[in-house]
Amino acid sequence: MENRPISNIDYKAFEGKWYSLYSIPTLMDKHWKQTTETYTLADNDHFDVLTTYHKEGKPEEKSITSKLFFEEEKPDGDMKAQFLWPFKIGYWIIELADDYSYVVVGHPDEKYLFIMAREPKMEADLLVDIIERCREKGYDVSELVSQEHF
Repeated sequence: MENRPISNIDYKAFEGKWYSLYSIPTLMDKHWKQTTETYTLADNDHFDVLTTYHKEGKPEEKSITSKLFFEEEKPDGDMKAQFLWPFKIGYWIIELADDYSYVVVGHPDEKYLFIMAREPKMEADLLVDIIERCREKGYDVSELVSQEHF
């Protein structure tokens, strides 16, 4: 299987809250747990993103804001995240359920991976299938960590 962004996304259907269930984390979110991301469509070229999380072992919830940009001339799943202006990081939506119940966000170099869903849990069989497809696309799935949603 090839690691590449998907072509068509209904951005309106993509809006809303997602639970990050498993990830190959970035340096920034390496010790985050119970992470959620809420996407709000803005200006027809990006999402405003509110990310909430708990640092490992800490009870208080924290949050950050960012933007997720998309461009008309690229596949819909080819996006750039901006946490700090003017820097942008490439992310690819590599899988999206037809009913928008789950999404898999990857990276052009298979560095990062996020398996997210609309609910804080996912059926075990579905999760196993998603992880296997990610492995076939070149991701080191042994690095996946749980976000420990309850």
